[in-house]
Amino acid sequence: MINNLVSFFGANSKFHLLKIFIIFGLAGSFSVILSDPLLQLVSIENFISNKFFYWLIRLILIFPIYQFVLIGLALVFGEFRYFKKFFTKFIKF
Repeated sequence: MINNLVSFFGANSKFHLLKIFIIFGLAGSFSVILSDPLLQLVSIENFISNKFFYWLIRLILIFPIYQFVLIGLALVFGEFRYFKKFFTKFIKF
């Protein structure tokens, strides 16, 4: 099972796969954490009073934040080359 995951993600080893999962997890958590202060900086609450639209905008904002946080964490963990392909897919989108 683990060997299937290693080949699916194109990892070099089990440790490399663990590192990839840690980077993905941290990037997701940090992007959710960073989205709220960014919305407060823009003062979005002054323009939108409906909670549904606030959360919709926040969820839309999380996706681009995630891409940049992913690249930043990949640099920190020394995995920039691996995650570069995910970032280029996002830029082409």
